Amino acid sequence: MRTRVHIIAPYESMTTIIQECIPRFPQLSIQCDVGDLAKGAELASQAERNGAEIIISRGGTAQLIKEAVTIPVIDVQLSGYDMIRSLTLASQFNGKTAIVGFSNITSGAQSIIDLMDLPLKVYTIRSSEDVARLLLELKASGYRQIVGDVITVDTARTYGLEGLLIQSGKEAILRALEDAQLVFRYLSKNQAISVILNNLVTQEHPNLLILDERNDIVFENLTDFEQNPLTDNYIHLINTNLEFEQSQVQHMFMVDDYQLTVTAHETTLNNKGYKVYTLEKGQPYQFAQFGITTYTDITTEPIVAESPAMQVMLKNIQALYENHEPVYLLGHADSGKSFLVKHMHQMYSSGGLLLQIDLSQVPAGHLHKIPLSKVRNVELNHIEQRLHDEEVTSFIQTCLNRQIGVFILGEEPLNPYWTLDIELSTMMMPSLADRLEDLAPLIQQFLTDYYHKYGTAAVKIKEDALQLIREQVPQMTVSQLKHLIKQAALNEQDYVISTDTLSRLLHQQSATNTMRLNGTLKEIEKEIIQHVLQEENNNQSKAADRLGINRATLWRKLKE
Repeated sequence: MRTRVHIIAPYESMTTIIQECIPRFPQLSIQCDVGDLAKGAELASQAERNGAEIIISRGGTAQLIKEAVTIPVIDVQLSGYDMIRSLTLASQFNGKTAIVGFSNITSGAQSIIDLMDLPLKVYTIRSSEDVARLLLELKASGYRQIVGDVITVDTARTYGLEGLLIQSGKEAILRALEDAQLVFRYLSKNQAISVILNNLVTQEHPNLLILDERNDIVFENLTDFEQNPLTDNYIHLINTNLEFEQSQVQHMFMVDDYQLTVTAHETTLNNKGYKVYTLEKGQPYQFAQFGITTYTDITTEPIVAESPAMQVMLKNIQALYENHEPVYLLGHADSGKSFLVKHMHQMYSSGGLLLQIDLSQVPAGHLHKIPLSKVRNVELNHIEQRLHDEEVTSFIQTCLNRQIGVFILGEEPLNPYWTLDIELSTMMMPSLADRLEDLAPLIQQFLTDYYHKYGTAAVKIKEDALQLIREQVPQMTVSQLKHLIKQAALNEQDYVISTDTLSRLLHQQSATNTMRLNGTLKEIEKEIIQHVLQEENNNQSKAADRLGINRATLWRKLKE
């Protein structure tokens, strides 16, 4: 029987490297969860209860886990290579940067900074409680970027600062797993009966929670859920009913877009009471079928607004939003309209919901059925197909009466004969060509994202490569730029994206853009549509006019 190792990764992108390392250790049964500090310690405790024999984690999370479990805990150590990559990337930021962390991070960081003569300052903390106060002081002193561990980076972003996470590379993960190999020789492997019983329970009940008398979860197996869907309020309601009924109870809740059914009963073991919950996830409720998407937790990239065009845009949209006026966002496809709506929602929603509604898919009579009690903002798409629909007018007016933000997105100016009796302010999204000052910070932001997500090597772009992109900007959208930088980051072997790498990718794109008339009739038709769309800079109205079809038909053919 293989020894069970559970890795608690303090951040999501660490799991990609862990998955690459797992095949090298066939004698270990390795599982992974993501959780930082207290959440990580909670996950580790749960893993121990579920039979884990060794825990692996990093930094402050590993220290808390050692206090929470009784099994061995191995700490992933930061390597010099990890530190050099992170600090090199941090030094490219155009603003004051500080490294904040415990001594295990800052001592090594200071040595590298001195050796490489980097323009960075180091601050050492003694506990996680020191982070918030220190970051507020640094922000007041003009610092704009904070480099450190997960808690430091998350707190920095909360306070409006840029955060750069120092990540652990493959070498550090392999070294920790090698240490686990040494430890497992000293551990007992006579746990077959326990494993068999555990498997039998999870097979019989694929979604099971067991709570103790303090309502702490002592066992969790949720096959159909990414995370525990039960809130404290749900648990309180179920337990109150259990106490009153003194028998098995059942409750149904609406969670996001599905119905959750919970059946609960109480049991006793060794004079201790436990509550056993079985969960059942229902099908998505009907609104999800009609082009209505609900966003409950919007986490977006920080918006780049160095250019005067974007600064004016943000200022005016904020003024309209604060006065509860509807906004018509006009711009080409991929110009960032929906991204801007998500940004406004993130900044001003106070934890409410964002509804993204495609009016071309919502059947008549359904808008007024949408529950709006927790909605803070609404994004409406394809309104041109329902310009004379009083239901749309009524829905928008209801949202405004409830002080729900209304954003209408379009690619063409509104028809002057629009009969809906609502006054709209049109804001024109600037194209990438109008945002040349945003080009360099956008690219740097994309590189940082790909470094976090994929562990890519490239952390900056050469000036001549940047100039090459500037020359392509008139034919490029923000989404196309992001895709180009993603390909460059994935293909670049060096720390700096070179002109050669970028030129090859641009040449490949040019060759790919050549239309190839092969395949079935439907495939050829779609190839022609994509070609015309590209020539019209993704303007669906112009493409539809050239093809002799209406926009609804064009949209349907693209979806086929």
